[in-house]
Amino acid sequence: MKTLLVPIHRAGWPFIAIFAVCALLLNLVSGALGAVGIVLTLWCIYFFRNPDRVTPTRDGLVISPADGVVQLIDQAAPPEELEMGDAKRWRVCVFMNVFNVHVNRIPISGTISKLSYRPGKFLNASLDKASEFNERQSLSLDFGDGRDIAFVQIAGLVARRILCEVREGQVMKTGERFGLIRFGSRVDVYLPEGVEPLVSVGQTSVAGETVIADTNAKEPARSGEIR
Repeated sequence: MKTLLVPIHRAGWPFIAIFAVCALLLNLVSGALGAVGIVLTLWCIYFFRNPDRVTPTRDGLVISPADGVVQLIDQAAPPEELEMGDAKRWRVCVFMNVFNVHVNRIPISGTISKLSYRPGKFLNASLDKASEFNERQSLSLDFGDGRDIAFVQIAGLVARRILCEVREGQVMKTGERFGLIRFGSRVDVYLPEGVEPLVSVGQTSVAGETVIADTNAKEPARSGEIR
């Protein structure tokens, strides 16, 4: 039963209610339209699912903040509004399609040091320039040993609402939920300086579970190939 009755994020209930009412109204017009409305309502419920995850708890592990495909791995400076300097770090970008879980999770334990929201465009979130031009919510987190990490919720082509539910100064644990992006989007992680990514482009990541880096490891960035 636990696999069937997945919790729903509270932000989804108003949308589910709207979809359900529309389905009822469409059914009054036509049974076929009503069936379409039911399918869309079920999809809406599916979109806002909020499952529990089993998060690795070893110190130093950086966990994916989002479900989806690792779309891009490169080196880039964190968003300027976070005031983390212009030195380039490894960046891991996870793209979420409309069928992924969209609840986002804290990548590593620490204290939220800065939040910054910036309005912008709604380009396809899979494009590299989306990091610069799209609407975004940027967060930096200090994990207590002089190092920090940044992660950014980026709106996409369909996404029109970023929900961030943490505050500056809040102490968080790895894998805790911190927000949601509605209807397709992306999350970028800027690793601490000197830390290499342990995932490859094209891999599927699971929020709160997939290890994307290890701040205690000395191994170089990993590569991968389709097999």
